[in-house]
Amino acid sequence: MLESIVGFLNTIFWNYILVYGLLGVGVFFTIRLGFLQFVNFGEMIRAIRGSRQSDKSGISPFQAVCTSLASRVGTGNLAGVAVALYLGGAGAIFWMWMVALVGMATGYAESTLAQLYKVRDSDGQYRGGPAFYMARGLKAPWAGVIFALSLILSFGLVFNAVQSNAIATAVEGAFGVNQGIVGIIVAAVAGLVIFGGLRSIARFAELIVPIMAGLYVLLAVGIMVLNITEVPGILASIVQNAFGFGEAAGGAAGSITAAMLNGIKRGLFSNEAGMGSAPNIAATATPVPHHPSSQGLIQGFAVFVDTIVICTATAVMILLPGLWRVARRSPVQN
Repeated sequence: MLESIVGFLNTIFWNYILVYGLLGVGVFFTIRLGFLQFVNFGEMIRAIRGSRQSDKSGISPFQAVCTSLASRVGTGNLAGVAVALYLGGAGAIFWMWMVALVGMATGYAESTLAQLYKVRDSDGQYRGGPAFYMARGLKAPWAGVIFALSLILSFGLVFNAVQSNAIATAVEGAFGVNQGIVGIIVAAVAGLVIFGGLRSIARFAELIVPIMAGLYVLLAVGIMVLNITEVPGILASIVQNAFGFGEAAGGAAGSITAAMLNGIKRGLFSNEAGMGSAPNIAATATPVPHHPSSQGLIQGFAVFVDTIVICTATAVMILLPGLWRVARRSPVQN
């Protein structure tokens, strides 16, 4: 009974409300903000370059973006990309790009609002996020409470379960280590970081995330260089299959509908634009320059890094070996 209810709600929210809602919000902010993510892309990079200053009230913008990337970059960039390719074909990656480009505007808006409506706690440190601007900006504290409880449930339990299960399964498959042991180790390491408080999390993310993302992208670039003659064909197939052309035509797994739906789903899951997670850490930063918009620009750029850079690197590494072949059957819907 419970499984049927959850399945029904998942179908309604994940297949319709969240997908089209978040995509619509991204398009709205893109137009309303004058295509800010394209016009001010250079400013996003400049904001990152001068973002290492902090004070006693907040962490540095660089620490904030590293912490948000620690949340964004994970299962969605690896397993999520593989699932998108399996269910929607190579064209799904193109729609992941599209949802990331409009999601940059969403990421800018939600993080700018978090800065605008942040507060100081009893220790004088910044706190904020969607729950705060719902309560203070929309004058709807009840909505803030519902959002906060939902966020605690989803990120405190569900998202952690997905990430830890993916880690444990991968380690067991690669090295034969029991999943229970891996889970205990992951929980212990996470506890050492989390129980140190916000600044401990920020310092850890500031150290690990650039190394993690940088090494991964360098690995992908190295593989692409070794197979440089195949890269143009791979990128062309991504665009072609996004519109139902190429080997995926004729209603196969990479048809336009499957490619679009699965690309949008996995893109939203990966970059988290509009989900309300990143604004909570964005609100705790002391922006440089001291204006809400600067933190919004940095978080918008994080969406770009997550999907356009890291997800593309994953997709190319999967497609390059020539092992990928689009199965000529209807995709499993999810």
